Amino acid sequence: MENKRALITLLTANVISGFATGISMLAIPWYFTTLGKADTFGILYAVVTLISLPWNLYAGTLIDKFSRKKIFIWISSVCGTILLCVATIGMLLNETLPVLVGLVFVVTLFNFNIHFGALYAFGQEISPPSFYGKISSYLEIQNQSTSVFSGALAAFLLSGISSAEYINLLGLSFNLPFDIKAWTMEEIFFMDACTYAVSIILVSTIKYKPMTERMIESGSVFTRIKSGVEFLKKTPSLLSFGIFSHSIFVVLLVEVFYLLPLYVDQHLQSGADVYASSEVLYSLGAVLAGFSIRKIFLKMNTVNSIIVLLFVTSVIFYWVSFTCSISVFYIFSFLIGITNAGARVLRTTYIFNHIPNNIIGRTNGVFNMINILLRTVFISLFAVSWFSVGSNITWAYFISGTFVLVSGILLLAGSRKYRQAPVFK
Repeated sequence: MENKRALITLLTANVISGFATGISMLAIPWYFTTLGKADTFGILYAVVTLISLPWNLYAGTLIDKFSRKKIFIWISSVCGTILLCVATIGMLLNETLPVLVGLVFVVTLFNFNIHFGALYAFGQEISPPSFYGKISSYLEIQNQSTSVFSGALAAFLLSGISSAEYINLLGLSFNLPFDIKAWTMEEIFFMDACTYAVSIILVSTIKYKPMTERMIESGSVFTRIKSGVEFLKKTPSLLSFGIFSHSIFVVLLVEVFYLLPLYVDQHLQSGADVYASSEVLYSLGAVLAGFSIRKIFLKMNTVNSIIVLLFVTSVIFYWVSFTCSISVFYIFSFLIGITNAGARVLRTTYIFNHIPNNIIGRTNGVFNMINILLRTVFISLFAVSWFSVGSNITWAYFISGTFVLVSGILLLAGSRKYRQAPVFK
């Protein structure tokens, strides 16, 4: 395939920067939970999610107007610099202040809003249409493989390990022949900053030939945003598909960044090893989905395949909400990895085939805006102190499962019009 080297370099750079970022984003929620400030973190998450709405729409216009390669370099430079400053301040003070930890979380979330949109748009730009299904799988496999190693390392770094103690990783208890000192937040952030620097160097070497002619629209930001909205207004079935098929991702982000540490700490009454192990199992499930989901649903159309995954997701959310078992929680984590990644692969392939590359950043910006609004509603609800008491967090899982179930029913109701949507050539 033409641009093969460019694709490999892009994925490699994303793996390197994503590895340390994955550890940081696991460490931050756990940091606030162990401080007894989970509700404060929930409010922060809700507020930041809400104020990212205008940035998300603007990011979509940037993705469609400028070189995706340059976007990667600029956002990595900004995030890396901020992380390095926070890490340096933490080392000088011999501690990282909660406000600075919160700053890193905010910056990383804002980075995610443009990073993943640019990543998928770049992948579409350098791939022929016949390769869209594979590129969707490769991107998901790469992202989740990185999370496997991030989660495994986080299990050791967050709490530290003594050779005299046993660690529970993936449900297995064992001890190491050496000690691992728990890393401070400033040390984790410093490693994160270094990986951004390596990523910048790699991306700067990428050379590629666009596979599709990309017509860059001029005009004001508002005009360009309007073009994305107008495109979706002309294809209402695509708009509703984009919303309902994203429901697993909506609840997953809320679960990973807010519900998960509370569920482990309050309901399961377990520690960082169980918390990080669940992320490893989730990522293993996601990697498996990346390799096999298209083969599993080979004889079923994309829309129906996503509907099946939504229904399975609702069932496992109900299951974990009515049990108090680490084993069940591990199974849930593995299965949610399969269903979320599987739905993302199938959804991305569908969107690549139905949205032109020159407008995909703005249309994804609209989808993400709705995703953000929904997440804000759920985070604001679950940040109510009642959910942090005892095992009340299980009701948040029940509500999440119900939301996915309703989305699946709505997707099923309109499945015929989604299958008949025109394919972009």
